[in-house]
Amino acid sequence: MSEVKPRLSEDWLAVWGGLLIFTLSLGVLAGGDLLGWGVKTQVWLNLANALSPVSKAYGTLPGLLSLLATYLFLLMATAFGAWVLRLPVARFAGGFTAIFGISYACGIAGSYAYIAATPDTRGSFGISWSLNLTSEAGFIIALLAGLVVGNFFPRFAETIKTAIRPEWYIKTAIVILGGVLGVAAVAQWALAKAVMFRGLCAIVEAYLIYWALVYFVARKFFKFSREWAAPLASGISICGVSAAIATGAAIKARPIVPIMVSSLVVIFAVVELLVLPFAAQQLLYQEPMVAGAWMGLAVKTDGAAVAAGAMADSLIRAKAKAEDGVNYEKDWIMGTATTVKVFIDVFIGIWSCILAAIWCTKIEGKPGGTIPFSDIWERFPKFVFGYLITFLAVLLLALFAPSLTGQVKTAMGEANGFRSIFFLMTFFSIGAVSNFKKLWEEGIGRLAAVYVVCLFGFIIWIGLLISWMFFHGVKPPIVGG
Repeated sequence: MSEVKPRLSEDWLAVWGGLLIFTLSLGVLAGGDLLGWGVKTQVWLNLANALSPVSKAYGTLPGLLSLLATYLFLLMATAFGAWVLRLPVARFAGGFTAIFGISYACGIAGSYAYIAATPDTRGSFGISWSLNLTSEAGFIIALLAGLVVGNFFPRFAETIKTAIRPEWYIKTAIVILGGVLGVAAVAQWALAKAVMFRGLCAIVEAYLIYWALVYFVARKFFKFSREWAAPLASGISICGVSAAIATGAAIKARPIVPIMVSSLVVIFAVVELLVLPFAAQQLLYQEPMVAGAWMGLAVKTDGAAVAAGAMADSLIRAKAKAEDGVNYEKDWIMGTATTVKVFIDVFIGIWSCILAAIWCTKIEGKPGGTIPFSDIWERFPKFVFGYLITFLAVLLLALFAPSLTGQVKTAMGEANGFRSIFFLMTFFSIGAVSNFKKLWEEGIGRLAAVYVVCLFGFIIWIGLLISWMFFHGVKPPIVGG
């Protein structure tokens, strides 16, 4: 029996979902606060003070009711998305409820003052020490919770599997993030242009070096066939799951090939997510934009890369404040990681078409073969359009209606609350799909050997070198500076 095709791809669904939240947030420009009831978690010592509505206009709304309203809104929106994807809606709704509940509980835990308070705020809580991780510590806790579920409670993970959609959640978050970063770019346009240009240069260089090296190692030293070596090279060197799948389709590989490579990518993305942001905090807190670009170049999958950028953003800002008294503006480090990753995603379609042309005309011996434009369009990551739309919309509003800049900033603050929730669910979902034992039993060991050699042998270090070349000396704005 053939599989029923979704009414819309998950990629397009992320675009429309992100644009919906972005558009509703702009209601403040017309005097209507349509998302102000959304829940916000603040650093807390007394749990009763943890939750509140994001907008002061809803200040009388109890935090728990704000949380309930947020859950119901997202449940309806994502359940409709499940229907569009032709998923079993009732099963999805049950899984989503569990994922939302666990993820947000992790977010609340990560905002506990002894975990999240920074040195300049400890006094207001009457505490003398904290882990200094900021509220983004909730992302780490959500990831760990997902790993526990995926590896120790596989039956529960299977029960909620329908709603474990890390790529959908992160792509929706990235569409919203475009508007949030647009607000930052308005205030520091010269710096924003430099970040985008340097990010583009960095990923072109990374593509040319990474892919060829991984392909060579897989073929020469591990004796993999071209069918395995090409998706492996794309998955390890470029953009993880999306690149492996697109490359597999481009060269007409058997379905098992991109599936195995994608599973491997997810495992190592979790490892990188647990290690690299903390390494960046210790080694690069005085070069924060280098750290952001490094996360984008070294960490695979959209979810893990942007998540690593978010973690590095909070960790580095906290350390810079504690060690040097420098208070960097929030989101610039994450924005750099996101910018690099978005450029990488754009190139997936281009690279897939290059490989398709090579396979069609050279490897498979079909000179004169052509590639339909539909193939190029199919492989292009659509959520990039959503990111660009929200980013450019904010820039144009600031350019043609500068008097509205303050209201746009307020609107993006409300949208950002939903972006944070999608981030939390992404972290949890990444952990939940990482059943290490099952993947090992499927014979992933030899592929993992290639990944270990390439990732830790040169990809991480080349990524760091390229990041240093293009972002050394570039600093985020300083709060109040």
